[in-house]
Amino acid sequence: MSENELLWLLVNNASGSNDPKAIANLEQALAHAGHPAAVTVALPDDDLPDRAALERAGVDTLAIFAGDGTANAAISGLYGWEGKVLVLPGGTQNLLAKSLHGDATPEVIVADLAAGRLTRVDRLLLRCSQGDALCEIVAGPGAHWSDVRETMRDGDIAEIASSLGEAISQSAAGPMVVVGDPPLGRPEGYAAVRAHLNDGRLVADGYGAQGLADYAKQGVALIRRDFREGPHDELGVQDEVICISEAPIELMIDGERRTGGTRETITTHPCEVAFLSSSTAQAGA
Repeated sequence: MSENELLWLLVNNASGSNDPKAIANLEQALAHAGHPAAVTVALPDDDLPDRAALERAGVDTLAIFAGDGTANAAISGLYGWEGKVLVLPGGTQNLLAKSLHGDATPEVIVADLAAGRLTRVDRLLLRCSQGDALCEIVAGPGAHWSDVRETMRDGDIAEIASSLGEAISQSAAGPMVVVGDPPLGRPEGYAAVRAHLNDGRLVADGYGAQGLADYAKQGVALIRRDFREGPHDELGVQDEVICISEAPIELMIDGERRTGGTRETITTHPCEVAFLSSSTAQAGA
């Protein structure tokens, strides 16, 4: 990225570490790096910039300092744009930023930008009937655990208790999701089926539980989106993942909740937006 290229910054005041001080520090770091933000778009007060807005303004790079859900919403409105997206970790889990930059902090990523160490890369995305995911899609009643995470942000104890009870109930008694055709994993299905990308390949895992202790452990893993901590079956690399249930399937798309049909097919597609990535990261992960 040359110094004469135009950069806009998108932040979300409701995301993870996006307090005013962190945003001000990031703006200062970008300026010192020779890439000042010509415009800072601040959610939720401002509207998401779409492809047309960036093209009218002549923007070359959109830096996003927010969580995975905000990044997903912003990027899905940019398909076909010829600029570049710089994803900075500003949310709770930052799975997209980690796949592009490893565990680097925003300050380190900006320093790499200034030094010309970031590379323009293309990525795949996951697609189902309810939208696209840049990181993961979770299908099944276990997706209700994302509601717990949302209420935890607000700090309302009564709401947290209510959503926690609903998530446990749905995970234990909700309609399971069977993976097919042909069938994969447990014939009775799973409380949550996770589809994600690893080295540019679609990988599926099935999450089930055998008792309340397992459901609690699985729930904590789902809230944290640290799925390795939850009991699960590795279903392997797939060309597509077909999820079937007796009821409309609850979905978590990059951490955001949706409701699909009784049959959801998850496939991979090229993302029509380019990204800036650290050379040490797996850009297609």
